[in-house]
Amino acid sequence: MRRRIPLLAVWLVAAAPVVSAPAWAQAPAAAPAPAAATTEQVEPQHLSVRVEPQQVRIGDPFVYEVVLTHPKDHRYELKVPQETGDFEFLDQTRQRQDGPESATTTFRVRMSAFALGAVTAPALSFDVATPQGPRAFSVPGREVDVASTLPEDADGKGADLFDYKPPEEVPIRSWRLVLTVLGVLAAALLAWALFRWWRNRPRHVEVVPRLPLDVRTRQALDALKAEDLPARGQVKDFYFRLSEIVRGYLGERYGFEALECTSSELMTSLRRMSTPGLPEDKLMRFVSESDMVKYARADASADACRDALAFGYSLIDTTYVPPPPPQASDNAAAPRVQ
Repeated sequence: MRRRIPLLAVWLVAAAPVVSAPAWAQAPAAAPAPAAATTEQVEPQHLSVRVEPQQVRIGDPFVYEVVLTHPKDHRYELKVPQETGDFEFLDQTRQRQDGPESATTTFRVRMSAFALGAVTAPALSFDVATPQGPRAFSVPGREVDVASTLPEDADGKGADLFDYKPPEEVPIRSWRLVLTVLGVLAAALLAWALFRWWRNRPRHVEVVPRLPLDVRTRQALDALKAEDLPARGQVKDFYFRLSEIVRGYLGERYGFEALECTSSELMTSLRRMSTPGLPEDKLMRFVSESDMVKYARADASADACRDALAFGYSLIDTTYVPPPPPQASDNAAAPRVQ
């Protein structure tokens, strides 16, 4: 049984606007092929190309020289090659010289090759600025003969490469060590000389005039008296000190070694000298008493010690004679008589 479609539905379908499918639902259209971006070539008025030297050893640099003669309103710039193969691009120089009607531009490109035999250097491309717009120019590569660094008989002799050697220590004569040692020795000698000078330098010593014999002896007796050794039970020490003071005075007063003499030698030496005012008996009694206390361990009372000390003072009073004043020099000028 056939179903009938209402007339209204048919009319709505026919009147509906056409809606395009979304972009993601559409079939991808083929992209138009890009136009070939080619730059018009230009030819110089004159071209000169040479490789110097024609034969090089592997790794050694050579010069690829291109000389272009062109209109003065043209400017050539070298495009540095990106892919050089067995060659290494080192550097380039550009020099332009203008003439009356044309200009000459010289390019010198330094390269080095790392393949043996006859190899072709890479082509050089140039960008050319002209009044008509940018142009291009290229120079095909030139052939270079690359030789080995080994000599011809290297295989037979087993020679090493000439240009690849490990670092070697090269001795260089230098006087630096000798000069350093000499400088150290000179500094040491200078320091030693300064030390000797400092140790032996003249020193200003203030000379204190020596007190007279009687004054010095009285000062020694006063110091012994102030210590009061007998009252402290040191009678033996008291007589030792007093005997040294008296003997020292006698030895300096009469000019002999009284401190080194025994008691008998002391008295014998004094009897042989002129000793006016010397109380010989009292001195003999003092010497005997001192020997008994010092060597025989005899005891002495406080009065005996006081009398012995008083004898020391009296000995100075009776025997000391002040020295005569220094006489004037014979060269002293006599006073003038007016």
